[in-house]
Amino acid sequence: METNMRLSCKSIPSRTPLARTIAACLVLMSTISSTLACTGIVLQSVDGSTVAARTMEFGFDIDSNIYAVPAGTEIETLQLNPDVSGFTYTTTYGFLGANGLDMPIVFDGMNTEGLYFGAFYFAGPAKFVELTDENREKAVSSEEMGNWILGQFKTVAEVQAALTNIEVVGTYIKQINGFAPFHYAVTDATGESIVIEYTKQGLAVYRNTVNVVTNNPAYDWHITNLRNYVGLQTGNRSEVTVGKEVIAPMGQGTGMLGLPGDMTSPTRFVRAAAFANSAVPAANSSEAVFQAFHILNTFDIPKGAIRERDQGETLTDYTLWTSAADTANATYYFKTYLTQAVESIDVRAAIASITKPSTLTMESGFSVKDRTQDF
Repeated sequence: METNMRLSCKSIPSRTPLARTIAACLVLMSTISSTLACTGIVLQSVDGSTVAARTMEFGFDIDSNIYAVPAGTEIETLQLNPDVSGFTYTTTYGFLGANGLDMPIVFDGMNTEGLYFGAFYFAGPAKFVELTDENREKAVSSEEMGNWILGQFKTVAEVQAALTNIEVVGTYIKQINGFAPFHYAVTDATGESIVIEYTKQGLAVYRNTVNVVTNNPAYDWHITNLRNYVGLQTGNRSEVTVGKEVIAPMGQGTGMLGLPGDMTSPTRFVRAAAFANSAVPAANSSEAVFQAFHILNTFDIPKGAIRERDQGETLTDYTLWTSAADTANATYYFKTYLTQAVESIDVRAAIASITKPSTLTMESGFSVKDRTQDF
């Protein structure tokens, strides 16, 4: 395999069509940060396999594709900063996943060792340190964490130990007058899973004990909020006597009566915790992947359900794509808003087939199988 590739996007001229497209999309990003709605879950199967899965919502199509990087690639940090360079590291492991805006950055993906990474919007609480001459040599920008984590580490423990070696900074982007406000979910093949957050209090790393991540507020707030729903259960409620009246349930699903149903981050966290932790245990990773897509189908946001007006334009949040990562077999699955059939990529085989960073078009298009002739 060819090694020592160099990955950088600093050479994109500011007047190219790609640069203008990125600039326009970043302007839109600044107007809809309050409506971004991503939901992530982690499932464990009976055979010990772990599957991490999530939805990606946005107010416009961010043109995600599958971006793959082989081991031995040199990556420079602070790629989107036109004035300053960071440090260069060489990837130990190859990785691939979904990017956005045609950038050489993975926002959701997995490496050849089965380590999964997902970036989730965290607008408001997210706070990163200022870039200085003193910390520049260990600075990673908030949007670059996927490349840095997937390219160098095999386990959650390795990631957590290495976080103290870097400073996560917010790269100033003129078009949005700010930075990419993310927090991060990391899961490995052993089933260990963490949520990484940078706030005004500094770095916080939480064990993902309830197998869920959404957006703001902070992870520990969501855990506290679950105390409001301790009465939820999977079993149907039985009839009760109230005074002299016997009150029977109205039908099925009474155990989950009171489960919130809107599309805010706290509500999605509660629903995801309920569904991910009450699902019938899958026998193996293939069944867990199948189950993950079914669970996340309930979090699909159709166009028009969430709207926000800005400068005379209506923006609507919707589900762009859904992914699932089989950490045991290093297989990455996805479907998109247009491509409803689930597709998969064997991460190890794909990485072994390339010698430099490569991109695969994510969309295959909507298709319907006509079964008329089967009668």
